[in-house]
Amino acid sequence: MGRVIIVNIVRFFVVILLQVALFKNIGYYNVASTFPYIFFILLLPIGLPNILLFILAFLTGLTVDAFYDSIGVHAAACVALALFRTFFHKITLEVEIKDSFNTPSLGEMGTKWFLPYVFLGTLIHHLTLFLVEVFSFTNFLYTLASIVLSSIFTVCMIFLMSLLVYKRKSRINSI
Repeated sequence: MGRVIIVNIVRFFVVILLQVALFKNIGYYNVASTFPYIFFILLLPIGLPNILLFILAFLTGLTVDAFYDSIGVHAAACVALALFRTFFHKITLEVEIKDSFNTPSLGEMGTKWFLPYVFLGTLIHHLTLFLVEVFSFTNFLYTLASIVLSSIFTVCMIFLMSLLVYKRKSRINSI
């Protein structure tokens, strides 16, 4: 349990540092930008209590808001992502897995489960982020293009990051 907490604290600081130092300056003509800091929220342990999940998601978004000079936009999007995460886990995971403290990673859950989880979570986060940021339907097609392109860009970055820390699931227990 202590190891899981330390790993998640280190993961938080690494992902926030990468987001602020590197990915804040990477974009495509102000249309597509990447937000791989949501990888931290997606990789929080499955059995984490919901109140703690929402607090951590809010604090993660608030931290990014502090560096982006935005007023709660990322915090709102992270809370929406946490809500999606609880719903997705409820409908896709078995009861035994829900009660475990496993990390929902690519190696642990498999590609068939992990890719829709990351893609839909990223889409929900970006939909909330851009619609709350713009808060208007005047340039809806531009906003929609930003949502789709940023989602694709972020999913690619998250997938690359998950491949970097990929650990194969231990098959010893299943034999």
